Amino acid sequence: MEPNPPFGGGRPEGSPVPAPLIGVSTYLEPAARWGVWELPAALLPTAYPRMVQRSGGLAVLLPPDAPSRAAAAVARLDGLVIAGGADVEPALYGAERDFRTGPPAEERDSWETALIRAALELGTPLLGVCRGMQLLNVTLGGTLTQHLDGHGGPLGKAGVLGAHPVAPVPGTRYASIVPEETAVPTYHHQCVRRLAPGLVASAHAVDGTVEAVELPGAAWVLGVQWHPEMGEDLRLARALVAAASAASPAGLPVPR
Repeated sequence: MEPNPPFGGGRPEGSPVPAPLIGVSTYLEPAARWGVWELPAALLPTAYPRMVQRSGGLAVLLPPDAPSRAAAAVARLDGLVIAGGADVEPALYGAERDFRTGPPAEERDSWETALIRAALELGTPLLGVCRGMQLLNVTLGGTLTQHLDGHGGPLGKAGVLGAHPVAPVPGTRYASIVPEETAVPTYHHQCVRRLAPGLVASAHAVDGTVEAVELPGAAWVLGVQWHPEMGEDLRLARALVAAASAASPAGLPVPR
């Protein structure tokens, strides 16, 4: 009889490589209602996990937790998506609150900031979406414009996405993924004001608004101001999943 394999074993020769595990941060809402229940909830639009799934990844949702546990969570992931949502707390970038800035989301700010820092430290591929891109910029020392007209949905239609063209910056990682100008689904009223040290702009809107940022170098770190999960173009998500697959140890399952 052969000896027992070490704890956790290994992937049997010839078996399929497991899909990379992609964590997606979630909203934290004070109350949600379904059936007879009305309770606090951690939730996420299904477009996010479906985008990951359609791109070849295995999606796992990350509700807000103690920031001290972020590194342990990210260590179990192959990739990370910081989702869109509430405005980033202006105090995090040294600004007074504008009256048009949304209500605080302190628990989410703290958790997602810790997730971003852990992903950067561990070299985990990271995609920030809308708020996620803004928080990436703030986490690294940048600032935001608290209100911007013309980048939300159609005038007078709350909760309806708009669209506008985005042009890639030649030579960037984003341009290598999406080399042409594209129309993207968009809904936001804040944007990057001062880029954080080390970040570069990799796409712009017609009015000059920074629409994508990235960290140059080997690490796969990219943020976009629009909502790729709401469109049909999967190139960004597929690039994230490919980077997550490449970052996993060859032939061995990622520790879970």
